Amino acid sequence: MNLSAVALGDTHAVKCELASEVLASSGALRLRVTGWSMLPTVWPGDTIMIERTDRDAASAGDIVLFRRDRRLFVHRVVGRFTEDSTILTCGDAMPRPDLPVADRDVLGRVVAILREGKCIRPSRDLSLSSRAVAAAVRRSETAARIVVGARRMLRSFLGQNSNHRAVPCQS
Repeated sequence: MNLSAVALGDTHAVKCELASEVLASSGALRLRVTGWSMLPTVWPGDTIMIERTDRDAASAGDIVLFRRDRRLFVHRVVGRFTEDSTILTCGDAMPRPDLPVADRDVLGRVVAILREGKCIRPSRDLSLSSRAVAAAVRRSETAARIVVGARRMLRSFLGQNSNHRAVPCQS
């Protein structure tokens, strides 16, 4: 048994539980994004603002935070199955939808993305250029690495620091 994998799984489980508790008690949560499954809507390093929502209120186009296998995921709702109270989600840059998510596992809805000092309201659908980037990233992990690396190099070249204070978003 790999002890570091067990420890990592425990860390994810604790984060998942903490996020659930914070959303339940305060109604809002901020998380820093590490993955690229939602490119180009959400970039690694972005901070997302999540608000608790009624579990059956998520509809197509919403970006939701949900838990699965002791981990947290942020993906877009692409469908709803009323007969078993589940939603179908998919990362914008993922080739296939996720397995259905039970309403009880939906923790909240992304209401804003904090990026480079700006507050961005997520759109319910992708622009043509965003769809093109998502399609390229969806087909190739190498393309994802190139897109993320090119953006990082461009920001560095322009002298933008991703660690500066973001302007607060008002919900």
